[in-house]
Amino acid sequence: MSALVRMRLAGFLRTGRALAPLLAGLITLGTLYGGGRAQPAEAYGVSAVVLFPVLAWQTKILLDVEPDVQRRLAQVTVGVARERSAGLLAAAVAALVTVAVALLFPWLVGGVSGPVDPGDRSIPVGLALGLWAHLLVVPAAVALGALASRASVGGAGYGVAVLALGGVGAVVFGLTGSVAPWLAPPIMAAARTTTAGDAAALTLLGLSGWALAWSAAVVGGYLWRRRAQG
Repeated sequence: MSALVRMRLAGFLRTGRALAPLLAGLITLGTLYGGGRAQPAEAYGVSAVVLFPVLAWQTKILLDVEPDVQRRLAQVTVGVARERSAGLLAAAVAALVTVAVALLFPWLVGGVSGPVDPGDRSIPVGLALGLWAHLLVVPAAVALGALASRASVGGAGYGVAVLALGGVGAVVFGLTGSVAPWLAPPIMAAARTTTAGDAAALTLLGLSGWALAWSAAVVGGYLWRRRAQG
C-alpha cells in the first residue's frame, strides 16, 4: 500500500496539480498576516480555520488526479480496502506538509509577535495550541475532500457543491450559539479555544474527540458512496 501512496503523491506533484492549493493557501495566509502582528495562538487559530477549505480542496484534487481505470486496476491489485485507505493516507500526508508550511509562514513574514518579557509563555503556549488546532483540522478536511472527490460523487459540479457546503457549513454551524454545532467539525470552537491561552486539557480532549468522530462519520459516507459508485 505504501507504493500506492507514493504513486498518488508523485502524480499529484508531477502533474502540477499541487500548485493551485499551495498558492491559494499562501495567498490566503499572506492576506491574513498582512494586517499586522498577532499573538501566535490567535494567529494560528484563525490560520487553521482558513486552511480548512484549502486542505479539503487539495484532497479532492489529489484523489481526482488518478484516472478511473487506473484506480480500478489498483483495487484489483491491492484490494478495495487498501486502495481507498491509500488515497486517504496520501491526502493526509499532503495536508500535513501544507500545515507545516502554514506553521512556518507567519515567522517568515513577521506576522506574529514575540514575547513581551522573559517570563512570557505566549510563544510556547501559542505554538502548542496552534499545532493542535491545525492537526485537528487535517482529518476533517481530508474527510470532506474525499467525500467531494470524483470517485465519490461522480460529476465535478457535485464535488464543488460538497466542498462549498462543507466549507460554509463549518463556519456557520461553528458560530457561538449554533443550533446544530454537531453538523460541522469544531474548527471554529478550536479557534476560540486558542485565543483563551492556557486552555483546559479536558476542552482540548473533547474537541479532538468531536473532530475525530465527525471525520469518521464523513469518511463513512465517502466509503458508502464509493461502494455505490462501484
